[in-house]
Amino acid sequence: MISDRMMCYLFNKNILVNEGKTVEDDPGAVLISLAKLFNIRVVKGSGLAHRDMIRFVSELVYVNVPEPFYRGFPGSVRELAPQELLYDQILNYFITYGLGDMSQTRHSVFEETVERTVFSEETDIREFVIVDEKEALALIDKYVSDLCLSTRPLNTLQFSLVSDHIRHNGFIPGKVSSKDTAVRLIADLGAYGFADYLSMSDVIRLVDFINYTSYGNNDMTNLNLRNKDRKLIARAIDRIGDGGRINTSECCEKRKMWAGLLHHIHYVPKTPAMEEFVNIMRGHENLSAYSVFERHMQENNIRKAVDDLISSKGQGALMRSLNYILSRCGTEEEHRYVLSKADTRNGIILLQLYLQYRRYVSERVPRTFVFTKHNLSCVHVETDDEVRRRRSLLSSEQASEIADMILGKLRQVYKNRLGKVYIEPSMRRYGVPLSESATQSGAGVLTKGSRIAIGKAKKIRAFTYWERVDDIDLSAMGIDEKGNHIEFSWRTMSGVNQKDGAIVYSGDETSGYNGGSEFFDIDVEKFRREYPEVRYIVFCDNVYSFLTFDRCICRAGYMIRDEEDTGNVYEPKTVKSAYVVTGATRFCYMFAIDLTTDELVWINSARDSDRAVAGDTEFGFLIDQINITRIFNMYDLFSMMASSVTEDIRDADVVVTDRVYPEDVDLNSKEIIREYDVERIMALMNR
Repeated sequence: MISDRMMCYLFNKNILVNEGKTVEDDPGAVLISLAKLFNIRVVKGSGLAHRDMIRFVSELVYVNVPEPFYRGFPGSVRELAPQELLYDQILNYFITYGLGDMSQTRHSVFEETVERTVFSEETDIREFVIVDEKEALALIDKYVSDLCLSTRPLNTLQFSLVSDHIRHNGFIPGKVSSKDTAVRLIADLGAYGFADYLSMSDVIRLVDFINYTSYGNNDMTNLNLRNKDRKLIARAIDRIGDGGRINTSECCEKRKMWAGLLHHIHYVPKTPAMEEFVNIMRGHENLSAYSVFERHMQENNIRKAVDDLISSKGQGALMRSLNYILSRCGTEEEHRYVLSKADTRNGIILLQLYLQYRRYVSERVPRTFVFTKHNLSCVHVETDDEVRRRRSLLSSEQASEIADMILGKLRQVYKNRLGKVYIEPSMRRYGVPLSESATQSGAGVLTKGSRIAIGKAKKIRAFTYWERVDDIDLSAMGIDEKGNHIEFSWRTMSGVNQKDGAIVYSGDETSGYNGGSEFFDIDVEKFRREYPEVRYIVFCDNVYSFLTFDRCICRAGYMIRDEEDTGNVYEPKTVKSAYVVTGATRFCYMFAIDLTTDELVWINSARDSDRAVAGDTEFGFLIDQINITRIFNMYDLFSMMASSVTEDIRDADVVVTDRVYPEDVDLNSKEIIREYDVERIMALMNR
């Protein structure tokens, strides 16, 4: 069975599905409509075209977008005086929030009726293929298999695809490599068989996930689980115990949580091994591997600490503790010994550490830590006290040496994963899928850090729109090289002269049962002249009403428009990306503009935050994310994986590309990996 979610997922890959519909007498009429309305050219499977595809694409490209506050945007906004813009917004706020009247979508009282010109902008053609239901299911099999092979956490849509395919189509993954995915499958499907991919210490992760997603509770010391969930957890524990994956020392690191959990679910061990485990968790002896490691470190016994850490926790634990260990080395001999022991074969860990040490700042300044939990991006900036107490400080020379060492190991790990590879030079623009679990999926969405050229005589039109009577705000933040920002939003743009067109805002829509929309136009050349200190512009979406995005129906994305645009404010043909914002948060980063390169850069991250206004937060940490492809990108990755890189596409076994080639270039015998084939790339990285 092909579900709507699966069809949407395939659409994001430029694939349409004929789900058993009768073939049209005149499929050409459907093809003409797809081309005329959406710039979709079908290059394969045209005989499967069906009229329902027009409706399907219309719903995905979101044709019926509510009008913005200024219906004549951007022209009418540029013509109004600052005091008129200010009065418009004050009156709107008074009626909606002052009088509580949100029954109607409100618009400007000064704006004159605008006659929009016929759309006449040049737009890019999108090449699609049409497949039947059998072919579609085969593709879904492949995508789900690759997603299950990835050790990285999946984003919401990716996981939903995996879960749906298992639940409704009986798909059985050959392997689930990510503990996060296994935990979510157990919780979502009630299938404790996926505990075969977990160790005993991962049970705490399972309980934390169920506690958060089903009960909205972040406190693991205050459990109140239903009987159904208690039984599921107990069965998972038994399954892991029967499989002999009882890593007691790691469980001791969270012994209090374990003691509370075992008491809460009334766990009764069924084997001698589990009885011994339960007694240790309920006892007082500390067998934690990190406790032993820390004791050796306090005694300055670096070699013993390293050896014990590797034997009990593995190479990954050593690699993640390099800063701490190396900063305690008293001699060059100890330093060399630690590096000689750092020999993990985990490419993901190596790549994460390589990026960390390449960007290492050997100064005692506050660091920003970005991590993901429950599909939300969490940000922690060190306090002054944390900076003062930090002891693991390396020199720039040490950091550079470690980065070079890791890069060498990374080349060894990835070497020969593919045969002879042709890589388009443009693949240097695309980021590697290292941390995508907090991202949104949709048409035109790319991996974090990926860059898209804006083009000459063009402007970026960012948009968000929503259904129902919610208040969602689009904002733009101008960021300088040091991370300082200038806010462009509903609270700064009212009363500002926007005649020059460098940045134009469609107004703050706050009411209306049918939803609303907001837009920003950025003319890169004009903006650069007016704000010379700004290096990047970051776009954000925030829910002002007291909801989170997963409880709204909100979409966002961007268009590339002519400087003097034609047609409607929202023209589907010009939409480069459109996606549903689904994070359980009030705050999402969308994308950025790099003003020195004239490129749009993907950020796409749902931030764990209750902030209703983006301008009240910090933005400097995003600079590293924006520039990540300058350190490592898809071209670098596939160069490492190739047995050899060829410049002749005809000689290649694998072609890595973002291009559409002429018909005389025969690629039928080659594996094609495109910039949006995230599933395949993730599987290759983790193989």
